[in-house]
Amino acid sequence: MLAVAGVVFAAQAAAQATFYEHEGFAGRTLTASKQVPAFERYGFNDRASSVVVVGDRWEVCQDAGFNGPCVVLRQGRYPSLAAMGLNDRVSSARIVSRNARVDDDRLAPAPVAAQVTFYEREGFDGRSFTTAGQVANLRRSGLNDRAASVVVVGDRYEVCVDARFRGRCVVLRPGRYASLAAMGLNDRISSVRAVASNARIGDDRYAPAPLTGQVTFYEREGFDGRSFTTEEQIANLRRSGFNDRASSAVVLGVQYEVCDDAGFRGRCVVLRPGRYPSLAAMGLNDRVSSVRAVAANARIGDDRYAPAPVPVYDSRRRGGERLYEANVTSARAVLATSGQRCWVEREEVAQERSKANVPGAIAGAIIGGILGHQVGGGTGKDIATVGGVVAGAAVGANVGRNGGQATTQDVQRCENVPGGAQPAYWDVTYNFRGQDHRVQMATAPGTTITVNEQGEPRQ
Repeated sequence: MLAVAGVVFAAQAAAQATFYEHEGFAGRTLTASKQVPAFERYGFNDRASSVVVVGDRWEVCQDAGFNGPCVVLRQGRYPSLAAMGLNDRVSSARIVSRNARVDDDRLAPAPVAAQVTFYEREGFDGRSFTTAGQVANLRRSGLNDRAASVVVVGDRYEVCVDARFRGRCVVLRPGRYASLAAMGLNDRISSVRAVASNARIGDDRYAPAPLTGQVTFYEREGFDGRSFTTEEQIANLRRSGFNDRASSAVVLGVQYEVCDDAGFRGRCVVLRPGRYPSLAAMGLNDRVSSVRAVAANARIGDDRYAPAPVPVYDSRRRGGERLYEANVTSARAVLATSGQRCWVEREEVAQERSKANVPGAIAGAIIGGILGHQVGGGTGKDIATVGGVVAGAAVGANVGRNGGQATTQDVQRCENVPGGAQPAYWDVTYNFRGQDHRVQMATAPGTTITVNEQGEPRQ
């Protein structure tokens, strides 16, 4: 069996490749300094998700014996093999001769350098600051005591609440940390520096492990019907029973690319983290056949992105954080009154078309959208109404076409919303350790809500 440290063919080597079981250089490892015709011999076939290459270039292949699609890796760190279609698909690897000529189309995307990027708001939003080295005082960056989320690439980084690496310090592994509040560092970081690759760090110094990406597809619009969730790339959704069946989606953590053909072929669209109540707006309703995460350093053209999603709160548990139950003190079902709801969608517009067939309003609330301030008390469940555009709700339109040449453009659509609709969302107040918190939820809550140490909702 493979030990945690991995199987090592040579302790010192001019050319060496270390394969990791998980993205971000985590999990079990396999280190090689000579060719490996079959990873299966070492219990590592189709298990590699990230790799570090030292010295010479390496060729990695999907089939044993250096067969099947192959990619050449230059020296460097590759935190995710998904971007090159090799996540959990490497079966053989070998050193490439230094004088060998390799065509550009055989080379993998350039490896990433170590760097850390801080964002002003949670969810990687707002102003940002990126550095590859140490910064003893973040005051000059304009983000001293202002960082709320962070992305770490390549190496580990230590962040401290005081300048010059004093005060409380936490080590961040490579990954995406959508909220620093869980580790008590929201708006408190004042200095940062890389951690040497050979430095030994005690478990108590690490921040909770960053969350991996996740996408959930739903059979019907509005996040209804059967669902299918994955954190891995899937070249063909047929095996999951969800091929050409997705009508809405929720994306967490990282961006995902979805394609209408298996093997990531055909028309592909990149989904940013958020809620997509209807895939029809991007021409993918009941057409998604493959899906994969997009590497953090991948450059994406604006024309490849889907329309902006409805924001989503990631309520997954962070690492081993302790959870508690908070009492619900008030829950209001918020309904849409009669009025007009408008949205913008990108679609193909024919020269002649029939009238749009717009589905009914979707109860598409932002799950767990923390408002972040104290609110008044109250008990029981009651009904409220909100007119016009309902927060957190968005719909798509199935547009009939009468033929003609189609072009793509952003189109604003509106619909009249009758009164007495289903709840657009639930406005919930709960009390944790003497402080009231407020949250919007897609469904009615029970008597309690699961929260972490800071009172943030968790599933």
